[in-house]
Amino acid sequence: MNTAANIALPQSSEARRAVAPSRLHDFYELTKPRMNFLVVITTMVGFYVGSGASIDWLLLVHTLVGTAMTAASASVLNQLIERRFDALMPRTRNRPLPAGRVAPAEAASFAAALGVCGVAYLLLLVNGLTALLGLLTLASYVLVYTPLKRRTSLNTVVGAVPGAIPPVMGFTAAQGALSAEALAVFGILFFWQMPHFLAIAILYRDDYARGGFKMLPVVDEVLTCTGRQIVLYATALIPVSLVPALLGTAGAGYFTCAVLLGLAFLSFGVSCATSRGERTDARKLFFASIVYLPLLLAALMIDKAP
Repeated sequence: MNTAANIALPQSSEARRAVAPSRLHDFYELTKPRMNFLVVITTMVGFYVGSGASIDWLLLVHTLVGTAMTAASASVLNQLIERRFDALMPRTRNRPLPAGRVAPAEAASFAAALGVCGVAYLLLLVNGLTALLGLLTLASYVLVYTPLKRRTSLNTVVGAVPGAIPPVMGFTAAQGALSAEALAVFGILFFWQMPHFLAIAILYRDDYARGGFKMLPVVDEVLTCTGRQIVLYATALIPVSLVPALLGTAGAGYFTCAVLLGLAFLSFGVSCATSRGERTDARKLFFASIVYLPLLLAALMIDKAP
C-alpha cells in the first residue's frame, strides 16, 4: 500500500507513447469495449427473440447503437470514480486515467456526451421504455454498484442487476413493453453473472484487496462462503434457464441444451468450491462461464418459437 505514491506518479511522455499508441486508443479503452461487446450481444439476442416472424433490422441497429453509447458512458464514469484505486492495482494501473494519459475533466465530458447521446438516441429512434431502461442501467451501475464495491461484498449481487438489463432492452425495443420472456432472460443473465464474477474475484483477489474493493473472495479469506455462493447461483441458474421453454419462447431443443449446459457449468462451480478457490479451478470456472452463455443464447435464438 505504501507504493501508491509511486504508482500514481506521472509517466514521461516517452513512456506514455510506449504504452498507448494514441489518445484515440485511450478514449476507446475507457469505454471497456471487450466488456461492452457482451452488452451489445445480449441486447441483440433479446431483440431477436422478442421479435415476431420478421425483424426490423433498422430498429435493431438503432437499439444497439443507443445501448452501446449508454453502456460506454457507464464504463467511463466507473473508471473516473475509481481512478485513484485503479492506480493501486497492477491489473488496472496502466489504464488511461490512473496512468495520467487522460485528464479527469476530459473523461467526464466524454462520459456525459456518451450518456446524453445514448439515452436521447434510444428515446428518439427506439422508444421511451428502452431509453428509460438505458438510463436506469447507467444510473444504477455508476451511482449504486460502483460506490458499493468499497463498502460491502454484496456489491456483486447489486451489480448483476444493471448487467442483466441489456437483453431486456432488446425485448422492449422489439415489443414496446415488458414481457415475461424479457424477465426470464433477465434472470438468466443475473444468475450467470454471479459465478462468472466470483471466479474473476478469486483470480484477482490480491489486486482487489490492494485497491480496497470488498469483493466476497477478499473478505472471505478461506473462501467457504464464496464457494457456497458459486454453487448456489450455478444451481439456481438451471431452473431459471428453463423458463423460456416453459413460457413457450423456445422449444424442446433449447430445453435439452439448457439442462446439459447448466449441469456442466454447475460441475465447474462445484470443483471451484470444493478446492477452496484454487486458482486453476477458478480459471476453469471462468472459462466455463464464457463458453456457457453464448452457447445457451445461441440455442435460444436457434430454437425460438414461431
